[in-house]
Amino acid sequence: MTVIDAWIQHPTPRFLAHDMLASLRRWTGDGVIPTDQVPLSFTLDALDAADVEQALISAWHGPEGSLISNEEVAEWVAQAPGRLHAIASVDLRRPVPAVRELRRRVGDDGFKGLRVLPWLWEVPPTDRRFYPLFAACVELGVPFCTQVGHTGPLRPSETGRPIPYIDQIALDFPELTIVCGHVGYPWTEEMVAVARKHENVYIDTSAYTTKRLPAELITYMKTGSGRHKVLFGSNFPMIFPAHALEGLGDLGLDAQTKDLYLHGNARRVFGLL
Repeated sequence: MTVIDAWIQHPTPRFLAHDMLASLRRWTGDGVIPTDQVPLSFTLDALDAADVEQALISAWHGPEGSLISNEEVAEWVAQAPGRLHAIASVDLRRPVPAVRELRRRVGDDGFKGLRVLPWLWEVPPTDRRFYPLFAACVELGVPFCTQVGHTGPLRPSETGRPIPYIDQIALDFPELTIVCGHVGYPWTEEMVAVARKHENVYIDTSAYTTKRLPAELITYMKTGSGRHKVLFGSNFPMIFPAHALEGLGDLGLDAQTKDLYLHGNARRVFGLL
């Protein structure tokens, strides 16, 4: 079984110290998320345990600064070439330097996309500061990755609504590939509707184990178009890939749909070999 994980993080001490993890620890248990300096082998071992062939590893930037820097991500990818692929993050408050940083990381370092989390900034993804970045993603041919649905961290959830926000972005930038992580719950039906409507909108299942995937998303995955629109993601280290994949056989996916979900769609969307 070939697996590509569309959303992981390798945690830095800055990331681990952020208050967002306080509420997540109530769900995952204190023993799951580490609390200090973590070697890269910790993440690679977790991928090995689930037979994850490749993973998209993300930087994090918020109003308080870099929680996981693009430079750190580039160094980790260099230590595991062909196994890890970098996703950039940028300072939303400074759109022009942010665009320059994105261009540099994609052009010089081979980054595969951009991820910005609206809840971290407490602004919707239709905020005007996002739009230069959307245009740059289109020109660079890389996806914009984001979060949809409620927030586990204690932040407002409104910014994660697929309608109106993802719908509006897809209307304004029809050439932009948008990968929406965390399935959109409790608005999963909205998220599916937006993915059906827009050719370049995708859903990844990060932050949800297989056993917790909403029924409407599973139904969509089994349709002719839906089988090409959903990507597996874990959101490691909050959920380990092996745990996220438990119960996969119970979904009733045919062989083609399962292959597209586990790796085929990610290869196409992120341009992986």
